[in-house]
This record gives sequence, structure tokens and C-alpha cells, in this order.
Amino acid sequence: MNIAPGEDLVSCPKCGTQLPEGSRFCSSCASPISSASNLITGVPALQQKQSPIWYQNYYRIRKKVVAIANQYWIEDQQGTSLGYTKQKLLKLKEDIRVYTDESMNTELFRLQQEQIMDMWGTFAIIDSATDVCVGKLKRRAITSGLVKDEYLLLDPSGQQVGRVVESAGRGLARKWIPGGGLIPEHVAVEFNGQEVAQIKQQFKIVGDIWEVDCSRIPAQFDRRVLLGCMMIMGMIERQRK
Repeated sequence: MNIAPGEDLVSCPKCGTQLPEGSRFCSSCASPISSASNLITGVPALQQKQSPIWYQNYYRIRKKVVAIANQYWIEDQQGTSLGYTKQKLLKLKEDIRVYTDESMNTELFRLQQEQIMDMWGTFAIIDSATDVCVGKLKRRAITSGLVKDEYLLLDPSGQQVGRVVESAGRGLARKWIPGGGLIPEHVAVEFNGQEVAQIKQQFKIVGDIWEVDCSRIPAQFDRRVLLGCMMIMGMIERQRK
């Protein structure tokens, strides 16, 4: 099926294929399409139009090397800065704020931890302009602590819509082999049991760069949830290794 440039898109709830808005059946798997099933995280099409930078197909987060606290830039494929974040020190609960730039005058969105213990953490992703939750992350604590990193991607009501998961072999090597913490992190992004993307960390002795190609991720899934997961893995998970 041909899709015209600029046409509003929806995603098949079964296979993730992007389709023109108003489609009744998926052109790939023939599954029925409903307006409710296309809102993977409850994000309406209007919000997608209002926040276009959070529905792109590629993102990179890059760590500021010389800094006391963890600081990251969010960039697009051309290296244009989309946001800046600085982790707070000496906190009981993570409260990660993303701003337009290093002046930190304009807040874009935030990650709010819902429990005090971050190892059991659920993090709400909040749009700062509207104070609306666009999705959540939940860390699988036991699995992530012992075997492999794993996060659940949740909609605003807390229902699982996908997950971010590391392979057991890479996870065990990074956690238990001496020097394994230097192994770059590669994790799969899954929706409906199918891998649709990978989050990849570039090898760095100092600093971190994480990249993700979102071209196969459901069109109306707010990428801030995925970016939140990348920031948490960079700021929190890597510190545990």
C-alpha cells in the first residue's frame, strides 16, 4: 500500500506495519484495524502533530564526558540537539528532567520514579507542557540484577505494550565476567512479541553513546518512553556493573 508524504499513520496492533489513518485492515497480515488498537500508548494523533520531534525514526543520546553528574544530550540523525538532561545527585527517587538545552530554562519532559527503591522502579514519562503521562517503564528487577537487563514498556494506565530486553548471553557476560562492564550494551525492542528495533551502545572507555532506529516501531508510540529507557540504562544500569 502506498503512503503519501505527510499522511497520518496508524500501526497494525498485530504486526506493527504502518498504515494510512482510517485503514480497516492491515495490508501485511489482514488483521482488523480499530482506532483504539492503534493508540499503542494512548497517545492521540493530535499530540503527535503537536510534538513531532518525539515521533522521529532515529535518536542518539550522548554523554557529556567531563562532568560531575551524568549529563546527556538527545540528538537526531543529523546530530541536531533535541534535548539535554542532567541527573540529580543525592536523591531518594530518580527525577530526571529533559530540557531544550543546557540553560535548563525550558523543560520538555521528565521521568518520575514511582517507588523509592530504584531497583524495583516504575518510571512515569510526563510531558511537561501538559503534565500528562505519555507512558511508563518498569524494570524487571530480579532478571535485570542477575541475568540480563529487561524493561517493560507500559501505556499511561500501566498496561504492557512492549519490552526492552538484552540477550541472556550478553547479559551474563557483562554482569559476571571480569571486565564485562566494558562490553557495549545491545538490547532488543519488542512489540507484540516481535523485535522491531535495537538500542545499541557504542564502545567507549569514557563516555556513552546510545542509538536507536525507530523506523519499525509503531507510528503512534511516543519515543520519549524509549528515550527514557535509554537514559535510565545509561545513568543507572551502567553504574551497577
